[in-house]
Amino acid sequence: MKRFFRIILLIALAFGLYVVGVLVYGTLTDYSPPDLIRLEANGKAQSTPADTLTFMTWNIGFSGLGEETDFFYDGGSTVIQTPELVQKNLQGITDFMASQSDVDVFFLQEVDSLARRSHYANHLDTFATALPEAEWAFGVNYRVNFVPVPLYNPMGKVVSGIANYSRLPSKDYERHAYHSQFDWPTRIFFLDRCFLSQRIPLDNGKELVAINTHCSAYDTAGTMVADEIRLLTEFAQGEYEKGNYVVIGGDWNQCPPNYTPKNPDPAAYGEFILRDDQLPAGWRWVADPNTPTNRKLSTPYGPESYTSVIDHFAVSPNLEVLEVQGVNLDFRFSDHQPVKLRVALTPEVSDTVLKSNDSDAP
Repeated sequence: MKRFFRIILLIALAFGLYVVGVLVYGTLTDYSPPDLIRLEANGKAQSTPADTLTFMTWNIGFSGLGEETDFFYDGGSTVIQTPELVQKNLQGITDFMASQSDVDVFFLQEVDSLARRSHYANHLDTFATALPEAEWAFGVNYRVNFVPVPLYNPMGKVVSGIANYSRLPSKDYERHAYHSQFDWPTRIFFLDRCFLSQRIPLDNGKELVAINTHCSAYDTAGTMVADEIRLLTEFAQGEYEKGNYVVIGGDWNQCPPNYTPKNPDPAAYGEFILRDDQLPAGWRWVADPNTPTNRKLSTPYGPESYTSVIDHFAVSPNLEVLEVQGVNLDFRFSDHQPVKLRVALTPEVSDTVLKSNDSDAP
């Protein structure tokens, strides 16, 4: 009996040392980016801006969350899919993007550059090869040397983020940090959220500012997302007041105002309904409420899966929305589905903004 308790004590001691070691290592190596990072543009864009522009947002689920998958964060059991399924998903994502010849700018989230969960596939190079006429920039929002959960099969190393692929040449790309964080120690193993801004010069001397965001998930109170939207819209409104055009797209992890969730209590799923007054006056939330963009991963995808709309856009008042449409791919390659937006520039509105912000204007 003494030997049994000695073994139990040794196991408990070893586990305690493991936990302490993981926490110390995670804290010492925690990724702490500055508030603003100028990003390098890769590749060469080969198109010129027109009066009508098309955007697409898609959270690609690190090519590991296709239709066959459940996921432990959502109550499932799977951590890492097989290499064959990850490759199937990545190929499907890549083929679909390559087929979208009308898209000027792609907003992508959960793009892995080096991660065990996607078998160390480099999504950035894969998409660059599929879109040779586009330039791209990458903002890291998840850099952890070792994610220790779940205990039975840790996620391990993750380097991931958000990326813009643009057929239109840009002046610069910047990573803007959100300040939302979970409490320690959770925060050292979670994402460092951010948005990515892209400046596209236009013939009229103004700029189109294309913004890619991936807001907080598992925010049961909704306070972190609210803070992120506040920071994001302050930046976006500042650009609009300069006379620029602004399109924001991404995974907001919140439902748009014109959407009625399937579940009467979306907060139970970590979702809230965004409000119109969370945008500056004249701005618009733009979403397709009829095509689900996200599914919960407690089980593989099927007729009973809980779906909702959390991927959509916001646009400045000087843009006319021509069309917004979710693309139903039956969640074959990701737990999210792409959404496309087509807008037209309205220079007369922008000119009014310029005059109203010119102190010399009568």
